Amino acid sequence: MLGKFDHRGIAWVSKRLARNAGAIAAAIGIMGVSSIALPRSAAALEPSGTVNLQIVQASFIGSASKGGGVLHFQGRDYKFTTRGGGIGGFGLSKFEAAGAVYNLKSVADFDGPYVQLRTGLAVGEQGKGKMWLGNPHGVSMSLSGRRKGLAVSLGADALVVSLTK
Repeated sequence: MLGKFDHRGIAWVSKRLARNAGAIAAAIGIMGVSSIALPRSAAALEPSGTVNLQIVQASFIGSASKGGGVLHFQGRDYKFTTRGGGIGGFGLSKFEAAGAVYNLKSVADFDGPYVQLRTGLAVGEQGKGKMWLGNPHGVSMSLSGRRKGLAVSLGADALVVSLTK
């Protein structure tokens, strides 16, 4: 139902989440939800690039996620991985999304920690979701897509994006 994904990755993230729950909460608090500088409308800013993303998320009040995707920036494609943890939601789902990247001046600014806000509902193959991300460099992403699985997603997370070579 969820397609191919590595269950061991969720177990790894879940163990780290349990050990680092305080650090994750502190990271979310320090970066602050207000640091997500999203445009008020699509016309407010011209996108710097686009992104395609797939994340598998397990949650039961706390959440853990692992995934990856491709950043399309200045005519080039950059693969990346994600991992994170936070609060909110219930269930297991796979989120496949696409959207715009704003305020990206250099690919080096894409790497690193993000604050993530997410909403969504998944029941089997029928589901939708939205995700908003922002990092300390002022880079933000606004994504929407399909959520598959059995989950209610509403929460905030710390998410680390790592460019791969």
